Amino acid sequence: QCSSWDVVGLGNLGMEGTRHSVGMAVLGALAARLDAAERWRGDKHVSGEVIVVSEAQHAHVVLLRPRLPMNVNGVSVVKAAGKYGVRPEDVVLVHDELDKPLGKISIKHGGSARSVELPGENIVEKCLKCTKKHNNETEDAMMRLRVGIGRPAGKSSVERHVLGRFSSEERKVLDSVLVQSVDLLLSQLALQDDARQDAQSPASPAGGRRAAQEREEEDKRKPVNMEKQALH
Repeated sequence: QCSSWDVVGLGNLGMEGTRHSVGMAVLGALAARLDAAERWRGDKHVSGEVIVVSEAQHAHVVLLRPRLPMNVNGVSVVKAAGKYGVRPEDVVLVHDELDKPLGKISIKHGGSARSVELPGENIVEKCLKCTKKHNNETEDAMMRLRVGIGRPAGKSSVERHVLGRFSSEERKVLDSVLVQSVDLLLSQLALQDDARQDAQSPASPAGGRRAAQEREEEDKRKPVNMEKQALH
């Protein structure tokens, strides 16, 4: 059975090409790699643009680019996960990272949310809180791909830097970053799928425990045969 994943490129509506919307650029590169670049469609129910790709690396993958302002992207994340039946731990957020230089990317599983912060916002934290509140959860289980954009040089403001477009020199680096980001995303999804299949196998400890529990539950549901012996 295929897994379901929701890969979300965070960004600002109408501000594609800016550093703060690099997550959307990664989604565009991922869609192209999956031969689905022409399949973006608006989905009012999730307040975003989506592509649904089946059998991508043996998985059912939903690509999401929210159409809401970035500080409420979490609403789109929750809506899409609900509509397409994706569990919170199978949502992948792709976002910019100030504390990493351009050219550096990393995967983070769970833990605290560190993201680019403009005055009054922490986008990833809001996405995580929105999802946890909707699902009555206390822990963050989402995977995040953090794409470095670097801090501004000199006395330039963080806000101007983040909302500005990449320079021509930076775009040369960005091209390779997008390729590396897609490679890393696909490899991580494949690894997670393999780990899940191993856990479901009766040959694995986790799979064996699960199989034993299922047999025990099945035995409990069976009617008890109470045959009475005739006395002689």
